[in-house]
Amino acid sequence: MAGTAPCAPPELNLSEQRTQSIRQNDLPDALPDFRNLGVISRIVIFGNALAVFVALVRSQRLSEFVYRLVEIAGALEPPLLVVLALLYAVSPWLARLSYGASLAALFAIVLGVTAATFPLQTLFGPDNASSQLFATLAYAAAGTAVLAWYFHLRQRAFSPALAEARLQALQARIRPHFLFNSLNAVLSLIRADPKRAETAIEDLAELFRTIMADSRRLTVLADEVSLCRQYLRLEQLRLGERLRVEWSLDPAAEPALVPPMLLQPLVENAIYHGIEPGMDAGLVRISAERDGDRLRLQLSNPYHPEHQHRQGNRMALANIRERLQLHFDVEARLDTRIAGERYEIDIMIPYRLRA
Repeated sequence: MAGTAPCAPPELNLSEQRTQSIRQNDLPDALPDFRNLGVISRIVIFGNALAVFVALVRSQRLSEFVYRLVEIAGALEPPLLVVLALLYAVSPWLARLSYGASLAALFAIVLGVTAATFPLQTLFGPDNASSQLFATLAYAAAGTAVLAWYFHLRQRAFSPALAEARLQALQARIRPHFLFNSLNAVLSLIRADPKRAETAIEDLAELFRTIMADSRRLTVLADEVSLCRQYLRLEQLRLGERLRVEWSLDPAAEPALVPPMLLQPLVENAIYHGIEPGMDAGLVRISAERDGDRLRLQLSNPYHPEHQHRQGNRMALANIRERLQLHFDVEARLDTRIAGERYEIDIMIPYRLRA
């Protein structure tokens, strides 16, 4: 007699599975970009704060504190600057290593430079040389561990922004009205223009494939532009002549690295808030150019002050700001403004190429 089949756990629906999968894909552990101005500034501030702390511990009077601080800072700054220079040079190499290997390399660099620039006897008083070296290395290792833990926690704090960005993008693509309108537009073309209908289906499939991909690292701008073009072709089927797009792309900007899903949500907002509410044709302008060691991205769309659905736009912009801060820290900027009858977005990030 056949046994009773075990009771299977209730299955999640497709949307819940995708949501759970995306949210569980946390940002992998990685060291910060040691070529970033914000990262360098934090390390310098921490090193000098450590000097102040040690001076306070070793001083009993204010006059002694000032003397100790100058003494300690003079001993600390040279190895700190050497470490920063080395980390700046090897940062692309560290980025290719696993987190454990890059962390080990970081400690090796810090302790190696500390030992090479020894003696720092002024830090620890008139002990013998071996105890002085041990104490110096212990301070360096402890300071490195605290900084590494700080950057780890900071990355974890921003990780949900990336997961939520992918979730919002996926949900936007599978919104019932978007999918319904896209499929209806394709159906209307099957007999009249089968080639165009086939292209539209390919664009829709590619959108889903790109969004579902595990793209947590920086990607090239050319891929982001390609994704936006596919999205715009689908929206063009629905909006027709009401949607006009003007591209201005600097060839030098296309290989630059940008956060994934950076442009597409902005283009989607431009259509939702700038094109759909209007009765006449509307123009969306998108430009990208290299400006020295910076990459500038600009997007503008018609502005309708009577259109009240702005909350989604603010949420999308806030999420993009968080992702820019995670990847580029203080070197990134996102500005918005209303210029006459147009809403404009201006993004400036460091110009970087794949190593």
